[in-house]
This record gives sequence, structure tokens and C-alpha cells, in this order.
Amino acid sequence: MNGVRLALSWLTVLPVRGPDEVDRRAAGRAIGWAPLVGALLGLGAAGVMWGLGAAGASWLLAGFVAVAGLALITRGMHIDGLADTMDGLGSYGPPERAREIMKSGGAGPFGVAALVFVIGIQAVSFAALADAGRWAGIVVAVAVGRVAVVLACRQGIEAAPGAGFGVLVAGTQGAIVGALWAGIAVAAALFAGNQWWIGPLGVVAALGVAVLVVRHCVRRFGGLNGDVLGAALEFAVAIAAGVFTLG
Repeated sequence: MNGVRLALSWLTVLPVRGPDEVDRRAAGRAIGWAPLVGALLGLGAAGVMWGLGAAGASWLLAGFVAVAGLALITRGMHIDGLADTMDGLGSYGPPERAREIMKSGGAGPFGVAALVFVIGIQAVSFAALADAGRWAGIVVAVAVGRVAVVLACRQGIEAAPGAGFGVLVAGTQGAIVGALWAGIAVAAALFAGNQWWIGPLGVVAALGVAVLVVRHCVRRFGGLNGDVLGAALEFAVAIAAGVFTLG
């Protein structure tokens, strides 16, 4: 259970204490349980939206509140990673310069634009799913973002120079773990769309784009870091939720 506890303490603000010492083995176990944490967060987001809808709020408002709640309960680290990653990609400098920009702490135009579009897509998509009564789509979309993190930490991926979190998690996940979680997500997504094939299509599209984003970032930045994981997660959630609304 140390892996689950560490995953909850890393990925949420819930008062769960992880193990006192964290090495690559413990970090790998925690990342391996990240999709479970995502499913719990997705249930919470769907519950918040249901409650707001029952209180008379519009689904669009509920969608934005749910996305804001997800950012709050995850310390905002994923959306911060998205902004930093996009600013790094937009720098057009060498890897060293890109990593320096990512660590600067500010949000440039590329980062701000990415936040506006990705958060907006997530909120609007959540609203459409809630309006159609497809609550499973919200839960699965949030969980798929964490499956993308597992795939991003697959064996063969190296950490970027100076990446503290990346050193702990890069290359820790075997192919079987990633395939297992991806298969579970595809199966769960059968209930996420208006037609049976829409959900699996959304999962495949989300994870495919996330893998491509991570691959490009690893080449661009000289390896994997925590910001790239956040970007992959947020892109995957937005794409999965968006595709789930089709049909």
C-alpha cells in the first residue's frame, strides 16, 4: 500500500502521508497507481458537477468549477507543468535555454494560451457530458490523464538534466503496466460515449497524442521532467473528454 499512499500524497492535497524515504522503486510504484488516483479525482469532479446541477447551476459553470477543483486538489502542479512546457517549446533555443525558461516560474504567452484552450476544452466538454448524463465520461477522462503519465514514464525514457522528479520516475514503468492501464481505460470508456466506439476512440486518441507530446519534449529538452508529465496529463484529459462528447 506504500505505492498508493505515495501516489495520493504526491498527486493530491489529501492528508495522506507517504513513506519517509522515496527512491526510484517507491516512486515507480506510486506512478503505477496514478490512474487509480485519477479515477478517484474523476469521481469527485463528477460529484461536484452533479451537486451544482442539482442546485440549479448551469452545466457550463459546473464544468469550470470542476476543472478548478481538480487544479486545487492537485496543487495546480499539472497546469503549471503545461504552461512551463509550452513556454519551453516556444523558446526556439537550445535544450539548456528551454529548461531554464521552464524553471523560471513565470508564464509566457505560449503557456497562457495553452492554459486558456486546454482548461476551456476540459470545462466545456465536462459540461456537455454532464448535460447528456454521461458521468462515466468525466471519470474516465480524468483517469486517462494519469494513464498518460504511466506511459510517459515507460522504460527507455531518460530524465532531463537537472530534473529532480524526472530522475525518480523516468523509465520506471514496464510495458505490461502501461498496457494494462490502457486496456482498463479502453474498457471503461465503452460507457463514456453516446455510441460504444466513441469512448475507446477517445482513449486511444488521448494517449496517442500524449505519447507523441512526450516523445517530442524528450527530444527537445534532452529528457523527461515533471513539467512534461503535467502537460501530457492535461492534454490527455482535454482530448479524451472532447472526443467523448461526439455523436
